[in-house]
Amino acid sequence: MEPIPIPSHIHYELLLQLLERQTWLAVSNQSPQQEQVHQLIITLRKALAQQRQLEESCHQANLPIDYRWSLNEVTTVPATSGGDRGGDGPKL
Repeated sequence: MEPIPIPSHIHYELLLQLLERQTWLAVSNQSPQQEQVHQLIITLRKALAQQRQLEESCHQANLPIDYRWSLNEVTTVPATSGGDRGGDGPKL
């Protein structure tokens, strides 16, 4: 079976750090934009949690996962179904 491609966790981390460290500070307090940024941060955290649930489901079903760094990857090494769950290293 072909590995299931999913985003590397680093993608979520990068977006969250950008939103929390820069975007949040750039919008005015109590503004509609600050609330939108807050909701976006919540949504991204939920998306990451849902992806982790998918990963756990795949691991339990012994389905291989391929953590992707970009859409342009051609050579990948699938993550194992049991051990290392980090999966954020580059694929060589």
